[in-house]
Amino acid sequence: MVKQKPPVEKNETIELTFEDITHEGDGVGKVNGYPLFVPFALPGEKAKVKVIKVKKNFGFGKLLHIDEVSPERVEPPCDVYVQCGGCQLQHMSYNMQLEMKQNQVKNTLRKIGHIEDIPVHPTIGMEDPWRYRNKVQIPVGYRHGELITGFYRKRSHEIIEGMDRCVITAEINDRMVEAVRRMADRLGITAYDERSYRGVLRHIMVRTGQATEETMIVIVTRTEELPHQEEFVKELHETYPQIKSIVQNVNKQQTNVILGRKTKVLWGEEYIYDTIGDIKFAISAKSFYQVNPPQTKKLYDKALEYANLSGGETVIDAYCGIGTISLFLAQKAKKVYGVEIVPEAILDAKQNAKLNNIENTEFYVGEAEKIMPWWTAQGLKPDVIVVDPPRKGCDEALLEAMITMKPKRIVYVSCNPSTLARDLRILEDGGYETKQVQPVDMFPQTGHVEAVAEIHLRL
Repeated sequence: MVKQKPPVEKNETIELTFEDITHEGDGVGKVNGYPLFVPFALPGEKAKVKVIKVKKNFGFGKLLHIDEVSPERVEPPCDVYVQCGGCQLQHMSYNMQLEMKQNQVKNTLRKIGHIEDIPVHPTIGMEDPWRYRNKVQIPVGYRHGELITGFYRKRSHEIIEGMDRCVITAEINDRMVEAVRRMADRLGITAYDERSYRGVLRHIMVRTGQATEETMIVIVTRTEELPHQEEFVKELHETYPQIKSIVQNVNKQQTNVILGRKTKVLWGEEYIYDTIGDIKFAISAKSFYQVNPPQTKKLYDKALEYANLSGGETVIDAYCGIGTISLFLAQKAKKVYGVEIVPEAILDAKQNAKLNNIENTEFYVGEAEKIMPWWTAQGLKPDVIVVDPPRKGCDEALLEAMITMKPKRIVYVSCNPSTLARDLRILEDGGYETKQVQPVDMFPQTGHVEAVAEIHLRL
């Protein structure tokens, strides 16, 4: 059998018409049926493309010149958009982003879960899809003898030069990062060098409560000691009164993980506060807290709608984290049981329940797939189960535990359409029926999409 060669060669320049787009925002064009993936290209555009990689069944190209421009193309407001890679969709109109994400969820459910003929609603977007992130983590480095901060260039650990703002993070976070950088530079606090494993300052993290406007500064260091700590801390909080907490996190490991195990408060409180709807949350340096609270409110409102609580239900919240969804559910349910494998998150969940005077919740540390069969043995019969797993989706044992418990309704909150589709297939095969799915745009300008699925027990 003669091996068929791809119809293009590496470094060849071709004319290409784009007919589709991937979930990461790459344009897709075909040469004699052979797909080429090209960043920053949009469907309907014709362009000159340089072929940069050729594989057996597909290849990759680089956009050289657009000959016919899509009406959905917009000018990215970020100066380093092409180099950074943190956002993938700034060149695309927001309406097209929302439509793309709806189609992504719909197509993934069909291809992976073989689930069709159910409503996948238009994506819930933002009125202003910019400056929404309440947390930023910025690496620190050296250039031309001074400290610099900025995100890494795509697929590298090289800090992008001249990056002084991020158009998807809150403006206060930009200002705080710059203030910390300037003070550290003036005081001679050195930047961490991952090659030599020397230096002090690894990352600057800023967290802001969007509703409260309280700010936490987290200084991530390689060393236990922060040089000129007293002067640094005093100047920072006296200059910026919105700062409520200055924290040092010590990370001595030679690792890409940003935060280390040890955290100590240098000044102010251990927590800042924020609200989502009527619920108040205490946020520590290491708390998991959604980065886009206005959209989180829309996401949780939809989860609450799909749970269809009347006040008498027993609810389980698997992967409950710091209790964000649990506390929303508790406002409408008789009792909510939360389970989470991270002990610190459960401590936060209990504190957040106490903070809001919510008494109909119980939180447990452990693996949901092990705790839930134990609950079943104790006679606990949930009416509704809510799951909000990480990107890898639900553990198969957890899905089996849910099927065994036979709740009337399951609400699945997902940050990954592929694992959502896979898990819905298992639930459908176990006697459940997916009723509808609602995509929510938690991360505008990026290819990520959240979705909420309403699932009922077949009668």
